Amino acid sequence: MPVPRSRATIPRSLLRDNAYRALRDAIVDGTLAPGERLVDAELVDWLGVSRTPIREALARLEQAGLVQTRPGRHTIVSPLDLRATRSAVAVVAAMHEVAVREAVPHLSDAELDAMRAANADFAAALRDGDAERAVDADDRFHGVPVTASANQAVATVLEQFTPVLRRVERLRFSSLCGRASVAQHDTIVALCEAGDAEAAAAAARDNWRTLLPLLDGPLSGD
Repeated sequence: MPVPRSRATIPRSLLRDNAYRALRDAIVDGTLAPGERLVDAELVDWLGVSRTPIREALARLEQAGLVQTRPGRHTIVSPLDLRATRSAVAVVAAMHEVAVREAVPHLSDAELDAMRAANADFAAALRDGDAERAVDADDRFHGVPVTASANQAVATVLEQFTPVLRRVERLRFSSLCGRASVAQHDTIVALCEAGDAEAAAAAARDNWRTLLPLLDGPLSGD
């Protein structure tokens, strides 16, 4: 779909990061469709910022695999690249495995309760068929151990590679197959509460790797 004509409001502080997030979110939620051409002037008008933060945001998005830029020609929203997405699943799953392993010894009762609450919201979103809300709740669930691990390297890698998976996550959470994640989340919380860091870490890794079958199904074009 075309770039929205209504102007988005972005604070003047952190223009580069905010422009990046606005464009990233528009790509992963489908507002900007795969293959769509991104014209600087249109993006400047939409986001209400200068050309410089737009170009910097597009460069970051290209590094993340969400846009493709051909110098002197044009920039487009990247089509779904199955090979790159499989690689991103492997990286993201491994980072969440590390985060949970490191977080388990430090998780408080309040943090475990926050994971349970996020999973309850996740289950409700799936029942309502609200994929967007399900993705948000899933983020909050997995974000608890990421924060508790206090591992900045993990957080940085996840910031780069998680957006590549968003289109696949929305497909999963809009279908019945996404409901298995509710029970998987419950297992992760139970293992965390029991202090079994290795089993909890493996369960978190396996939960993310459930995205892989989608790449071998309808998305593969087979």
